[in-house]
Amino acid sequence: MDRCVVLVDAGYLLGAAASLLAGEPSRSRILVDHAAVVAGLRERAERETGRPLLRIYWFDGAPDRVPQPEHRRLRVMPRVTVRLGALTRTDGRWAQKGVDAAMHAELSELARNRACSDVVLVTGDGDLLPGMMSAKEHGVAVHLWAVQAADGDYNQSEDLVAEADERRVLDRAWITAAIRARDISGVCAPAGPAPEFGPEFGPEIAAILAAPLPESAPPAGSVPAPPEPPHPARNGSGPAPGPPPHHKGVPTPKDLADLGRPHPAPHHHPVAAATLRWSSEKGWTDRGHEQDSSGLPTLAQLTSAEQRWADREDDITAVSGDPFEVGQVFARRWIARVADPTHRQQLSGHYPRVPHRIDGELLRYAARFGLLAHKDDQIDEQDRYAIRAGFWREFGIRGPAAPAPPD
Repeated sequence: MDRCVVLVDAGYLLGAAASLLAGEPSRSRILVDHAAVVAGLRERAERETGRPLLRIYWFDGAPDRVPQPEHRRLRVMPRVTVRLGALTRTDGRWAQKGVDAAMHAELSELARNRACSDVVLVTGDGDLLPGMMSAKEHGVAVHLWAVQAADGDYNQSEDLVAEADERRVLDRAWITAAIRARDISGVCAPAGPAPEFGPEFGPEIAAILAAPLPESAPPAGSVPAPPEPPHPARNGSGPAPGPPPHHKGVPTPKDLADLGRPHPAPHHHPVAAATLRWSSEKGWTDRGHEQDSSGLPTLAQLTSAEQRWADREDDITAVSGDPFEVGQVFARRWIARVADPTHRQQLSGHYPRVPHRIDGELLRYAARFGLLAHKDDQIDEQDRYAIRAGFWREFGIRGPAAPAPPD
């Protein structure tokens, strides 16, 4: 058959791209436009081989072989088939199991059945050498593609390189058309000016990211005050909020809880302890008063069965899984579906913290996008703050619908 097939080792492609763009092979350091990757692979394969594409096989690992959101998005794309191996963790490191064996079996089967005339391999694993040799014996031309190495050296098995019929390099220009390094300098740095939440709010999630850490607490004898959420009734009277205080990194819920603990100074007057409304820090969540008193509906309560199906389709096809974007999508749906405008105004009164019930639902929603590296792990701290930052950014763009003042 005069057709071409592309076999992609996703661990190699994305790991090598992360090394090239971010300096380390962790896939969490890059953002991937999978639709653009698939389109780029198809266009280049048809151009290089001179044959129409039959199919792209995407080989990857997943915990318990359960498809992650990126796999669900890929497998509904035209001419794409996803094959999953296991993803296991040993001594704190992740490793794929069964991916190379699955690629070997698929390559041999395609060649034996004469399903194609050309095979493009995007891999560096020398374990695929027997499969490559078998395909060549069945008359299939084997094209081996490499990702440009960060250090300019080989990032493929030399035996694999020597055995290939044709060799090409996916250079930095090709990679950056669909993949970019994740900005980890701060979770709140999207392009464009940061919107404000209206006159009653400060800059975007300022109290989340600018809350002082214990190291920067006031000296002994003074009263350390937790960041004051902007008051919705502010009408121009009183001092305007000042610039956010300097801080070291992003404060954790534990740090904010420490701000409300009694200070060791002898003349200290107790300050009400900070109420943590974040569900992800076990042991630091006050679930009693806040959970029962917020009275805000969850997204699940606001969503019909038809909307739930449409949401799932949208998650698969349109949401990239970037933590900031996940928070924005969740907030956008909640705002659009809540009928009572006082609920939106009530939520704004909780700024900068997300009420416990909604925050727990938000983090469970985010976990569906592969932000949990493993089912027993927690979401990475920076990702948790990025999720909440996206939530408040979207809420700030759309604004709380304040009820009309009484006559």
